[in-house]
Amino acid sequence: MSSDDELLLAWRAGDQRAGSELFKRHYGAIRRFFANKVDDSLEDLVQRTFEACVAGQERFEGRGSISAYLRGTARNLLYQHWEARRARGASVPIEDVSLHDLGAGPSSMLARTHAERRLLEALRQVSLADQEILELYYWEELTGVELAEQLGVPEQTARSRLRRARLHLAKVYRRLERFAGAPESSDAQLDNNARGLGRRASQ
Repeated sequence: MSSDDELLLAWRAGDQRAGSELFKRHYGAIRRFFANKVDDSLEDLVQRTFEACVAGQERFEGRGSISAYLRGTARNLLYQHWEARRARGASVPIEDVSLHDLGAGPSSMLARTHAERRLLEALRQVSLADQEILELYYWEELTGVELAEQLGVPEQTARSRLRRARLHLAKVYRRLERFAGAPESSDAQLDNNARGLGRRASQ
């Protein structure tokens, strides 16, 4: 099987089948990126991500991975999507705002249990930046080094952001548990629920 780098080189040389294979390989991850962050326009944003990468093919110089390039493109489109929908003159950067505060509708993802529904809602009540790193960690199972590459930051910065995001998620999740009258989950249970939801989203 060809590596991403090999497919990218072939694609840049004009092999459209290599480009199709490359995008097919990363389609699931990009779709998961948008699935719990938009209440409509899911397929449109996925398609626009790949179209933007095709249009910017010559600008991608291969200094990072194609997955990081695609995710960066998806992130920019997501921020543009929500920036266009919020009130003019808002001073808080869009990445620091939660989907809950943006008034997003229901998640495009389906939850099977009360715990999964609470988890999806908790993710949508933390900032977009926190939501992304949490989903990368739990759903894509990325390491600290891989998180740093995907986010374009030093590894220590990525690990620090992840720690803060996990603490924030746990706080929001337990508040939702108390509101529902459910027993409080341990950190291990919360981690297992988050990873389990990610595995199911990948199927």
